[in-house]
Amino acid sequence: MASAGEAREWASAALRGIGDSLYTPFCGVDGDDIDWDAYRTLVRYCVGDLGHQMLWCTSGLAEFWALTISERKRLLEVAIEEGRRLNPHVVVQACTAATSAKDCLELTQHAQQAGADIVYIQTPMMEAHAGEGVLRFFSYIADRTDIALGMFNSPSSGYVLTPVEGARIAEEIPAICATKEGAFRPAASRRLHELAPYLALWECDTTVYRAGWLREGIVCPAQLGTAGYLYETPRRRIFTEYWGLVYADRLIEAMDFARESGLDQFGLDIGSWFTCYPGRADYFTHWAGAFKYAASVLGLPVGDYPHSRPPQAILPDAAKAQIQAAYRKLGLIDA
Repeated sequence: MASAGEAREWASAALRGIGDSLYTPFCGVDGDDIDWDAYRTLVRYCVGDLGHQMLWCTSGLAEFWALTISERKRLLEVAIEEGRRLNPHVVVQACTAATSAKDCLELTQHAQQAGADIVYIQTPMMEAHAGEGVLRFFSYIADRTDIALGMFNSPSSGYVLTPVEGARIAEEIPAICATKEGAFRPAASRRLHELAPYLALWECDTTVYRAGWLREGIVCPAQLGTAGYLYETPRRRIFTEYWGLVYADRLIEAMDFARESGLDQFGLDIGSWFTCYPGRADYFTHWAGAFKYAASVLGLPVGDYPHSRPPQAILPDAAKAQIQAAYRKLGLIDA
């Protein structure tokens, strides 16, 4: 774990490889409980069976907005316990986003005490007075903690920081060493890098990697928070192989591999169910029910309540059929 003062030097060396964003498997009536055995299995699968280098805990895919404070703390603790047992060097990233700065602080202090490596704070979901308000929020946390911090710039927050606002926050808070740019704005990410080149930046629009942005130093050699475990199996590690080629700057080979392996086509075949609810098509979501259904298709445990908690909707049968067909076509499940 890096202290706030060591954060930027640490990030440049440690943030590498594939980081898995973990779902939360629910059980019981209306999903009011968590299936801890299923969660432990998921962590072991990502770190042990797939050999992925990082974990991304209690984020949007985990439904942080539907979890209690105590549930979020325990989910992080279990991820650290199981992950470090298999790989003492696995990088554990914790998302401590909350509408209340005090709740975010409690979660961040807990992450520091529990042994997480870095904490990411999503732009507050409500009543954020643009960059000035977000800076106050981050400052409140940074003044009371001693751990590496990252920004999480997601459209699901309702407000996306401009490059100038993000750079100002990073300039005033030395603990901030990384940013997950989730708004699919490559031009803005390039501008943020120009203003704050010391940030380890991940752009969710992964086409920029094919454009040589890693070689230029704009993005870091890591997928900070993907669901990489949904794109490969231990017997066919196509996601790992693809990103290995990208990180080795073998871009033509990487693009050929993505086409020939079916990864590119899979992205089209599976559709937008992971991030789009049709009834609110203009809103970027993390539809946890879709991620968990995909995991179940691959044989991963998702608990006996396989849906998202409210306020997310139940995944429709049409989505399930499309997801299944995409996996069959990719060859990760039997035809």
